[in-house]
Amino acid sequence: CQSLPKILLFQLLGLSIATLSTVTHYGLHFTLISNISLENNSYRVIHHAAFYFGICLSMTLVLAALLSSAATVRESPCLTAVGFFCFALAFCGLIPAACWRYTHSTEVEDSMMDVYDLVYEEVRRNTSSFRRHELTAIHEAFLCCGKRSPFGDTANIESKTCPPGPAHDAGQDCLQEIQDFLKKHMDFVSTILGVTIGFTV
Repeated sequence: CQSLPKILLFQLLGLSIATLSTVTHYGLHFTLISNISLENNSYRVIHHAAFYFGICLSMTLVLAALLSSAATVRESPCLTAVGFFCFALAFCGLIPAACWRYTHSTEVEDSMMDVYDLVYEEVRRNTSSFRRHELTAIHEAFLCCGKRSPFGDTANIESKTCPPGPAHDAGQDCLQEIQDFLKKHMDFVSTILGVTIGFTV
């Protein structure tokens, strides 16, 4: 009975990681950038790897919690050992994930902004009407409008690709909006990882 709250907590943490992974993979902001990114951009690889890693980690935590619950009810040393192994496996996955989060904190941000820069510059050079549609989609998703450009010829681009509204009127820099959005998301990821590592220990 005393271990039941802990088991429920680990199930909740596992479901939280699964939900976060799903939102990261299928969320509008992330899928939009992933679909637009080129093959040589690292974002698409990171996008898929984060999803599959998160799902595997969440399944390991939920399985560990279920095995611990069964071991408590049946008083089975074998199930206890397997449950402990699953927790150890989850811990071995959590530590590299937390390390990657802090050692590669700018890699995701840089790759997302590189995608925006590529699309923006192609529209500025008027080389692709399809890119103009993609730029409009980014502006609508991130509620931003253009970027500060040293060329000074952005007004025409923004008038054609920015949705009407406060973002257009305020001229919110998309690079800054992408950076702010990603910072909030990564802070949430760090919190979930920290809490899960703490309880796993």
